[in-house]
Amino acid sequence: MNLPKRYLLCLLALGACLMACHSPQPEETAPNILIILADDLGYGDLSCLNPDSKIPTPNMDRLASEGMLFTDMHSPSAVCTPTRYGLLTGRYCWRTRLKSGVLVGHDPALIAPGRLTIGSLLQQQGYHTACIGKWHLGLNWVKKDPERPLTYGPAWQLDSVNVDYSQGVTDGPNSHGFDYSYIIPSSLDIQPYAYLENHQVLGLPMKFTEGVYPDKAGRGVFWRYGDVASDFVFEEVLDQLTAKAVSYLEGRADKPEQPFMLYFPLTAPHTPWLPTKEVRGASGAGRYGDFVVQVDRCVGRVLDALDRLQLSSNTLVILTSDNGADWRPSDIEAYGHLANYHFRGRKADIWEAGHRVPFLLRWPGKVMPGSSSPALACLTDLMATFADMHNRRLPEGAGEDSYSLLPALDGKQQPDAVRPDLIHHSLAGKFAIRKNEWKLIPSRGSGGFSQPKNYEPKEGEAPGQLYNLAQDIGENDNLYLQAPRRVAQLEQLLRHYQQTASSRPEPEQHALPPDSEQH
Repeated sequence: MNLPKRYLLCLLALGACLMACHSPQPEETAPNILIILADDLGYGDLSCLNPDSKIPTPNMDRLASEGMLFTDMHSPSAVCTPTRYGLLTGRYCWRTRLKSGVLVGHDPALIAPGRLTIGSLLQQQGYHTACIGKWHLGLNWVKKDPERPLTYGPAWQLDSVNVDYSQGVTDGPNSHGFDYSYIIPSSLDIQPYAYLENHQVLGLPMKFTEGVYPDKAGRGVFWRYGDVASDFVFEEVLDQLTAKAVSYLEGRADKPEQPFMLYFPLTAPHTPWLPTKEVRGASGAGRYGDFVVQVDRCVGRVLDALDRLQLSSNTLVILTSDNGADWRPSDIEAYGHLANYHFRGRKADIWEAGHRVPFLLRWPGKVMPGSSSPALACLTDLMATFADMHNRRLPEGAGEDSYSLLPALDGKQQPDAVRPDLIHHSLAGKFAIRKNEWKLIPSRGSGGFSQPKNYEPKEGEAPGQLYNLAQDIGENDNLYLQAPRRVAQLEQLLRHYQQTASSRPEPEQHALPPDSEQH
């Protein structure tokens, strides 16, 4: 039977429509990820968060104007090592062997073999991953003499070491989800001082530094005595790591078929404060402020590299800090600069200045430029966020304290968009719990550097601290005795999380935010 020509044309058009409707749609390109973790950078150092900052930070301000800033983001600890553990694993560090303090440069690896990290999670999603910068999570060194201890003397004042540096390390970033690593072992004031590339020590043979101390060199100019590589120059470390990060980006630009994740933990503005000549006098906050200016310029070099290499449009950039600034009352008096904004205390403390940190997120096409979020969140939340981005549920025993940030990226002003509560932890191991606007510290004192570190209450005084942060961001009005029911509820919740393996319920899957133009 011969059909009229017009019917044949209609059938062909209908078939074409059906094929188009049922043909697979191309998947959205996975974004590259760049995480810049500053070291001891204060919330109030950034002009975009503190209009009265005495430090110009145009590159970090640019990042905020092109993305979203979080105003209630927290590090999982008020000091270095535990925060880095939490960021990489999505798990509170106090669940490990490290219940207080930080590691030193010869301590063994803290991350357990086989534990999922953001590196290994993204490797499973096809990413090339790199860690360039300060590690500070322990390394497994090789002994010269297997029959003797690795080190002799107190951890912070070693008498000698039994380390064969020529053998490198047997556990480090490459063991925990990073295809490439170029690191220093810990802080720039803790030995050993050397670069390690893919677990091999560079600049051998090792020498010895007598150290530099602030009683002679001045406030903030400090590193301890110990082993140092022959080619290691303290004043050049920040720029050297930045150059290596830019070089890595250049290499990945030639391989656009594979997304990358670069974890770039800076060594600054942690001590020693060593601003280069180009930035001296560039701030109104002394040597520390000038060093923050140098940090900002390093951030700018990396952002400029993304632009030059045409990577910016498909790269999610995060900038944050591992804890608050170590900015003393005497520093505030000297310069009038509030490195930790209006928050109480400083680095290491259980009070807000110890753990409320800057957090800037730029994701072109997904996050509205110049937006902000009041959502309560934590650096442990990166793990669940990256899993959510790739439509993946975290397996049991991974990311136990991680919630996805995706629900907060729509620009709606919802304080509870990410998580219902959060646990804080100080240098000395003091706990606090935050739920909505309420913060409970079951004991007295800072638990860190600020005085009083500990306080034994007198008869009739409150044994703990309770603050309503919505009304009292400076934590000045202790409501512990006025709200016994709220204290009891928060204490019960804290004990529950301490006694269980996870603070996160079964994770929900969240859709990626729509294109930012639709907001």
